[in-house]
Amino acid sequence: MEEKKDLVKEQYELRNELYSYLEQQVRERLHEEVDEGFVESLRQRIDGLVEEGVGEIRERVRREIHAEVTKKVGEIRRKKEKLEKEKKKEHVEVERFSLNVRIQHAILFTGVIILIITGLPLKFHEARISEFVIGLFGGIDGSRLWHRIGATMLIIVSVYHMIYLLFFEEGRYNFLQLLPRWKDIKDFVQMIKYYLGLTAERPKFGRFSYVEKFDYWAVYWGMVIMVGSGLLLWFEEISLRVLPKYMIDIAKEAHSDEALLATLAIIIWHFYNAHFNPSKFPLNKTMFTGKITLDEMMEEHPLEYEELVRQGKIQPDAEDKQ
Repeated sequence: MEEKKDLVKEQYELRNELYSYLEQQVRERLHEEVDEGFVESLRQRIDGLVEEGVGEIRERVRREIHAEVTKKVGEIRRKKEKLEKEKKKEHVEVERFSLNVRIQHAILFTGVIILIITGLPLKFHEARISEFVIGLFGGIDGSRLWHRIGATMLIIVSVYHMIYLLFFEEGRYNFLQLLPRWKDIKDFVQMIKYYLGLTAERPKFGRFSYVEKFDYWAVYWGMVIMVGSGLLLWFEEISLRVLPKYMIDIAKEAHSDEALLATLAIIIWHFYNAHFNPSKFPLNKTMFTGKITLDEMMEEHPLEYEELVRQGKIQPDAEDKQ
């Protein structure tokens, strides 16, 4: 009986000693970064080993505790390094649109906003709010003047954009990237499958996705309609000298309906995709800075990211190389 009591006492003392050593290791090397589950699992291992016997077990358990804590320290360090890399990617910015492109966009959206504000009240002139808006511009003549100012901005940016596409290397490159391809159809189908939960893989986009290409070509087509019909209506007397009246009537209807279609497309389609979707809300600053974060590029334009890496314009980190 005495021998059994001595063994129990020795096991108890050894267990407490090893518990103290474990707590010391955790406190000194892991601080508050380790969960209780890890500590409890080591305590259970100590209990099991102590029950096996107390002879020459002290150093063995100490070595095991030290090894486990060292392993946990390594895991926590790697996790921190990964988080730091992700945080760095969120702040490292790369240029997506040059100042040239941003100026064109600024003129375009300013002109379009002026045209919408001054044009829709003319189309829906019987609405009370239309009377209020027209009054803000000093009446119908003032509203028409501002509408023509917006139209002039639209014409200027249209002409300059054609020059940009023809004579600037950046313009030619962007235009080639914006041309519709068979891949865009496959990307669209893949995205629909992703939304329906039929696949876990999103399509990989290059410099421009099919959404951005649709935006661009919708504006391109709209500019032709709006500028062409608008000029016929602006210089109506000259137009009637060379064209029959029914052509002016057609231009008037085309201008009015295309304006409404463009307004709805901008508000519902473009504003959501560019600014109001959860990843961009409340504003996509790229329209002002021309830059996106490296993290955004890898997420939204992975093929462009890979191309820039191949060209040596972006240095990939170790994780990307694997």
